[in-house]
Amino acid sequence: KDVSGNKTSLISGLLQIQSSLYTSVHGFNQEEIREKLLAFPGGSIDLLKQDSGIAVLTINNPSRMNAFSGSMMVDLEEQVNQLENWTEGKGLIVQGAAETFCSGSDLNAVRAISNPQDGMKMCMFMQNTLTRLLR
Repeated sequence: KDVSGNKTSLISGLLQIQSSLYTSVHGFNQEEIREKLLAFPGGSIDLLKQDSGIAVLTINNPSRMNAFSGSMMVDLEEQVNQLENWTEGKGLIVQGAAETFCSGSDLNAVRAISNPQDGMKMCMFMQNTLTRLLR
C-alpha cells in the first residue's frame, strides 16, 4: 500500500473542504441538494484535458442559450473535482457552446424549486463550486 498516495488524497480532500464556503456547520448538505438538482436535467458541462496541460470547459446547452440546468450545476461540480485533482494542469479555458457563453440559470429549474430553503441551498452549492473553480 502506498502511504504517500494516501497522504496526498487526504491533503487534497482537506483542501477541497477548506475551499468551500459552506459546510455542514452551516446546515448545508451537499448530497441532499445534488439529488434535488439532478431532477432538472438538460445540457452538460464538458471537460477536455489536453496533454499540453490546458483544459477546455464547455458550457453546453445551446437550445437554452447555455443556461445552467440543475444537472449542469452537478456536472460543473464534478468537473471542478476533476480539475482539482489534475496535477498536470496549467490553465483552463471556459467557453460556451454555439457562440453563446452562458445566459445564467435555467428559469424553469429555478421556478420549480419548492421553497426558499432549497433555493438558498442551490445558491450555496453553486457558490461553493464557483469558489473552488476560481481557486
